[in-house]
Amino acid sequence: MQIIVDLGLDVPFSKGQKITVKNCWHFSTDGNAIDEMFLDDEDFIAGMNRIYVTVRGYRVVILAFCLMDTHIHFVLYGEFDECNRFIHDYVCRTSRHIALRHGEHNKLAKVPIHHQIVDDDFYLKVVICYSIKNAPVGGVSYMAWDYPWCSGPLYFRRPGLWSSPAWIGPEEPECTFADLSIEQQRSFLHTRSLPEDLTPMTGPLVFPGAYVAYELVERIYKTCKSFNYFFCITKEDDVEARGGKLSLLSIPMQEMRQHKNELCYELFGMKSIKTLSVQQRVRLARTLRARYNSSLKQIIRLCGLVYDEVKDQF
Repeated sequence: MQIIVDLGLDVPFSKGQKITVKNCWHFSTDGNAIDEMFLDDEDFIAGMNRIYVTVRGYRVVILAFCLMDTHIHFVLYGEFDECNRFIHDYVCRTSRHIALRHGEHNKLAKVPIHHQIVDDDFYLKVVICYSIKNAPVGGVSYMAWDYPWCSGPLYFRRPGLWSSPAWIGPEEPECTFADLSIEQQRSFLHTRSLPEDLTPMTGPLVFPGAYVAYELVERIYKTCKSFNYFFCITKEDDVEARGGKLSLLSIPMQEMRQHKNELCYELFGMKSIKTLSVQQRVRLARTLRARYNSSLKQIIRLCGLVYDEVKDQF
């Protein structure tokens, strides 16, 4: 298969020698561009299933992904144009979901989407681990392989013996798509183009192994020991040095969002910024900036302001 050749899996391993990789890409959205992309578990579940619905229309192989509350990461194999169209389609579908569920239209219309070429096996191993480490790095208080909204829990796990997350269950899935009613199918996937009946489901989630090539990733690392090694050594600087756009936030966005809501009520007696004037939002942002050690861009976006228009006021 071409993917085996392109990923260098047909080349004998030689210690200290990097193997050339072709048609691999790391895509991410700018975590500082918006205040939130996924608000709650319902948004995340819909976001997970949306990956499955979207990727079915593209000649793309997903090697790894992570959905964070403000941004996404995907490590993909395929022609660049195809991978790029997939990511933009996924972001557009997510924006429509936000509009329908939360009433915020075109929220992701201008969100920056970045990409990096992955051209050797060493960096491929690094960027996969970097992507699935986003949760603990971003302040989520549990291990990456227990974060349910990424592909991390799929690799080097033994079905039937692991209790977290829920989809690492028995070797037989909870059910297949055929076991659901038509109403459930459309409700879970938000599409009329329904998948094959044998697609495994875990509650309202399509089993992520149905759309992530996790067994191929295990071949890339070759051993669990190698996977753990790269998981430990991978640093944010390794990706930033390649031109990656990192969301380095001194305080996790979810925590900052709570601070924003509390401060909004304290200053203006409002539980939401939606009714605040621009001047009030600027005041809110300045107060947040004074109280919390976090990036200016994060705070400005969190207060619903345009960074380039107000940055000189801080």
